[in-house]
Amino acid sequence: MSVNERLMRVLLSPRVTEKSTMVGEKYNQFVFKVVRDASKPEIKQAVELMFTVEVESVQVCTVKGKQKRFKNASGNRSDWKKAYVKLKPGFDIDYMGA
Repeated sequence: MSVNERLMRVLLSPRVTEKSTMVGEKYNQFVFKVVRDASKPEIKQAVELMFTVEVESVQVCTVKGKQKRFKNASGNRSDWKKAYVKLKPGFDIDYMGA
């Protein structure tokens, strides 16, 4: 797999929630769900490649999966990784695409 192919698979989806919207407006950060083995430099390169913006910093956190029950069967949802990407001043990401 080439470097560009790997970078295209790093970002899974944008996280559009109330919290991510507030963070975006206040700090010019965007939140993405990323693959669990992604590193900060990979996430930075992927965002810059896919959205043609300049990234200032990346913060990541692993979200633990919840325990769920259905009748007598119990199980766990998978853990996943979330990335907060801060853009340099003057750059913005438009999810809708104009």
